[in-house]
Amino acid sequence: MGDRRERVLAIWQRTFSLSWPIAVQQTLNTLMRTVDVVVTGLFSPAAVAAVGLADLYAQIPLRMGLGLGTGAIALSSQDTGRGADTARDQAITQALLIGFLAGLPLIVAGLTLAAPLIAVLGAESEVVRMGGRYLAIVFAAAPMRIIGLVGARSLQGTGDTRTPMFVNGTANGINILSTVGLGLGLGPLPDLGIVGVGLANAISRTFEAVVMTAAIANRRTDLSLARPTDLTITRQLVAVSLPTFAEGMSTSLSNFPFNALLLTFGTEVNAAYHIGRRIYQQLGGPLYRSYSTASSIVVGQTLGEGKPEEARFSGVAITALSVLTLGLAGVVLFAGAGRIARVFTSDPETLEYAVTFTRVFGVSMLSFGVFSPIAGSLRGAGDTRTPLYARLSGTVLFMLGFAYVVGITFDYGLPGVYAGIALSYAWWALVVTGGFLWGGWADKAAEMMAERADVSD
Repeated sequence: MGDRRERVLAIWQRTFSLSWPIAVQQTLNTLMRTVDVVVTGLFSPAAVAAVGLADLYAQIPLRMGLGLGTGAIALSSQDTGRGADTARDQAITQALLIGFLAGLPLIVAGLTLAAPLIAVLGAESEVVRMGGRYLAIVFAAAPMRIIGLVGARSLQGTGDTRTPMFVNGTANGINILSTVGLGLGLGPLPDLGIVGVGLANAISRTFEAVVMTAAIANRRTDLSLARPTDLTITRQLVAVSLPTFAEGMSTSLSNFPFNALLLTFGTEVNAAYHIGRRIYQQLGGPLYRSYSTASSIVVGQTLGEGKPEEARFSGVAITALSVLTLGLAGVVLFAGAGRIARVFTSDPETLEYAVTFTRVFGVSMLSFGVFSPIAGSLRGAGDTRTPLYARLSGTVLFMLGFAYVVGITFDYGLPGVYAGIALSYAWWALVVTGGFLWGGWADKAAEMMAERADVSD
């Protein structure tokens, strides 16, 4: 018993060492987005709507980067664990190249289709004009956005979570200062309005991509760029990355019908949902995202060392830590929902709904506490299909299907929606737990590494 406790504590200590820089990075990302919203809010309601609608499409390069980043972190962590430096360097170089090439069509789309993409959502002419300009700039920086995400996860796969934190933190600082300066025309800077906010995004993402690539090529980090020659690595990268991209896009696309469902109950309900969602993401997001990444690193490296049982034990130990901390965050959300929600709205009706949504998310923190590290463990092994199946089925069956049938068809109203949200997250946790306990993820990782074994060092 004492030996097991020491093993758990050692894993928790390692997880904390890996997680806190990621948590800081995620907090700064959220702060950057908040500043964008505040600054555009100073222009006009149309500007806020324009950025909001454009950001629906900006999810595409984000999901591309996260998908390829998952492939990069899986292969780099496994190859770091088994000491296969050449295979690891080829994997991250290919991920960077694929990411850059995948972003090029988005530049063309931004130059030719930005305004029509906003118009098709039913926006008024002024929103289309501003949103089209903003989206064109965001899409122009798409390759850089993807490279920055892939580079960060490549470094994280080796266990280096501090370099991405410093690079991303600096990039976010540049974004915030540029947004305020170019958006509002402070000092000698031109007053560019919403175009300035878009340029700030492009400048910071370009900085992040260049510095992240330089950090990988620098001898001070464990990684380096290598001439890509092995098609097995290419195939594995694509096979691991595509399900994660599909998983993320399924969540993004589900926002359209779910928001339409909420609007049937009124604008105040829709606004309250977004307030509750922002609150839980601000408080819980840095935690569950950091646990997900840390579990990918630890499990991937442990599998690379040829210790599948230790990898399984590590996944369980990290999940226990995640449940404890996110469970505490859930208690804070549930108990403090009223006080926290008042920061975002003073409208009595919106506030009432926002408190309930926040408490639903608070209860769901336990589900996030299970899903995030377990899904991260599976991804570290190269199994990205199980998390995809979990999120896709949970979203369709419960967040959309159950909420609509119970809330609208059976006329139970918002309680049906609240239950659909909570059940969806619980389903996510249940499915990935089943995949972790009874799936062949360890064997899959061993097969992938065996296929890469002939990449010469």
